[in-house]
Amino acid sequence: MVVLATKCYVEGDARDRALDGMRSLVDNDIGGLDVDWEVGVRHDDFVSVTVTGDDAVVARNLLREEWGEIGTGFEDGETYVGTLESWDENGFVLDAGERVRIPADELGLGPGTPSQIRDRFGLVQHLPLQFTAGDPARLADAERDRLFEWTRGNGRLNVNSATRGEVRATINRAGHARDIVTVERLGLLEQSVICAEGTDPPGLLASVGEYLPAELKCVVP
Repeated sequence: MVVLATKCYVEGDARDRALDGMRSLVDNDIGGLDVDWEVGVRHDDFVSVTVTGDDAVVARNLLREEWGEIGTGFEDGETYVGTLESWDENGFVLDAGERVRIPADELGLGPGTPSQIRDRFGLVQHLPLQFTAGDPARLADAERDRLFEWTRGNGRLNVNSATRGEVRATINRAGHARDIVTVERLGLLEQSVICAEGTDPPGLLASVGEYLPAELKCVVP
């Protein structure tokens, strides 16, 4: 079994849709291999995939590469993935199978309090983030580079609690299909709407927010 670094934390019909979507994504990743697999959700909401068959080792490695893996224990200097659990004046707390605190001065994302940094970079709760283990842990260099790159484009609208298909359908229903470039998948239920040139991210948020029971955060370049 592989425990993936993405969560399914919605309930009811939304949970069923999310898991149907996850099965399609796993099928895209490993459907061509000689394996049988089953998607589940662990007690802490992390998605798990049980894989058996002749190509099981290859399939597990592909899933780890695509999604990141939640394991046990961390080795100093190695990079792992956790989901953004909470934040306060002292830093971020990631869930990587156990709670990992990243102090404010180890975020490496410029000036401001952790809450201000979260707002500036559009970090929604449960967003998967790479960190480098140590005492203290810090955001990984690759993660910092990714987040800074977000601030150099035309802007983004980040969303949680919705699948990529649900976000795309909402954008279309709100009449903004031409105002975006694409919807980038950040996790199973975390998406990033990449704005087209001339689109105002806060304006897009105001327009589509009423249709999405989700947390929405803008990235304004």
